Amino acid sequence: MASNPPTPALPPSPAAIQGASAPPTTEKDAHHNNQNGLLTPLPLHNNNPEAGNEADLTRELTPVEKIKRTLGVRPSGESGRRGIHPVRFLKNVFRSASWASRVVNVLWPVVPAAIAVRYALEDHRLVIFILAYLAMVPCANLIGYAGQELGRKFPHVIGIITETTLGGVVEIIMFIVLISRATNLDPNAPPDPHRIDYFQVIKAAILGSVLATMLLCLGMCFVAAGFKREETHFSETVSEAGSGLLLTAGFGLAIPTVFEHSLGSAAITEIALHDKTISVSRSTAILLLVAYCIYLFFQARTHHGIYDAIFEADEERDADKHLERMHHRLTFTECVLALAVAIALVTILAIALVDQIPYLVHERGVSDAFVGLILVPLVEKAAEHLTAVDEAYDNQMNFALSHVLGATLQTALFNAPLVVIVGWGLGKDMGLNFEVFDIVVLLLAIITVGNFLRDQKSNYLEGSLCVLVYVGIAVAALYYPNPELLEGGGGGEAAGGEAAGGAHH
Repeated sequence: MASNPPTPALPPSPAAIQGASAPPTTEKDAHHNNQNGLLTPLPLHNNNPEAGNEADLTRELTPVEKIKRTLGVRPSGESGRRGIHPVRFLKNVFRSASWASRVVNVLWPVVPAAIAVRYALEDHRLVIFILAYLAMVPCANLIGYAGQELGRKFPHVIGIITETTLGGVVEIIMFIVLISRATNLDPNAPPDPHRIDYFQVIKAAILGSVLATMLLCLGMCFVAAGFKREETHFSETVSEAGSGLLLTAGFGLAIPTVFEHSLGSAAITEIALHDKTISVSRSTAILLLVAYCIYLFFQARTHHGIYDAIFEADEERDADKHLERMHHRLTFTECVLALAVAIALVTILAIALVDQIPYLVHERGVSDAFVGLILVPLVEKAAEHLTAVDEAYDNQMNFALSHVLGATLQTALFNAPLVVIVGWGLGKDMGLNFEVFDIVVLLLAIITVGNFLRDQKSNYLEGSLCVLVYVGIAVAALYYPNPELLEGGGGGEAAGGEAAGGAHH
């Protein structure tokens, strides 16, 4: 039987050659093109004659389409629901984002107890302080959880910025309440041993917040990540940008302090030195705010593609990704409701907490430095600490590092300058002239953390060292005396020194 002759192969068409040489387009590539916000995703083949000509394939997006792509809900943030579902909402809030958050939620019964004791038993100051301090933790945790859920609904970079900004709301509220209590000191008034220098408390709280996040939280992240793995690696982009910004922020915060102490022995009155230092502090605050805006523009606009790729890789490495369910998410409305309730409760508790500081300092002998440097920052940063530690434990070190560095930079470049500007508007002499002890500790901590971040990897040893350094600072702050108790701080000299913002300490 004769076989059929083989059919001669036809030469490939130019379109086939072009299709064979081009790499296959994946869903991830199409998503990347979407994130750029410039071109619509291009199909590999277009056999539909009704699809239009080739010009439609490279059509530029309209402004409305760009907004939809930018603010569209990511799949990881989709809840599958709309509006408010009370039962599901309460279950998700109690479930929170991690086991640590669920442990913190056990403290929710303390919140109504703290508010009731605040108004019913006003003479029990120590009880009020303890209850208000404990009640701040679940409220801050709710802000952090709602901010995290809201951040999931936006693109990665915008979500991180949203989450970090909302996490700093507790700190901003505390600073505003403290600055509202502060009063300018009359240099001609006799020294008052029962007076609380709220300016010094705020300054200590600013640096304490930076140190708590940069040393304690980062150290706990390194330790948590070291439980499951020998070493944890993170992106060079995140670590180098964060280290450089931290050093810049520390330098900016140190300028008013160095200015004040360099002129402390000059032939200039203390009142004139005080006025000049406040002017330098306000100018520095404006510059730091500009630096923060540039940092946000760099991260969210011009270089967002780099960060998007890093965060997407971190999401793929999430150890708890298989446990995430759509019904565990909050809707947009529920996020807003949770934030509104938590911020209102934090404001009430912050007022109750700040009102007990004079009793804590004068009756219990706790120093201003310890209150501002340790007690206040720990309760302010509870949400960021829990979120970052949980992410590090799940092998999402880039996310954890972004939260740690983002919260630190927000305090140094936004919250601290903001309280200076608010004080300026209220006619209060809030400056950035810190104690020498505080600013030296800050700069040394920045250098230490920068060295740990330099090799883009971490282990539990480095984390333990960071925590131990923070404990050492806390011990020094506990024994640091109040300004009026320092040697040579009595009489009129003390009054003049406080008016100069503590220049002689």
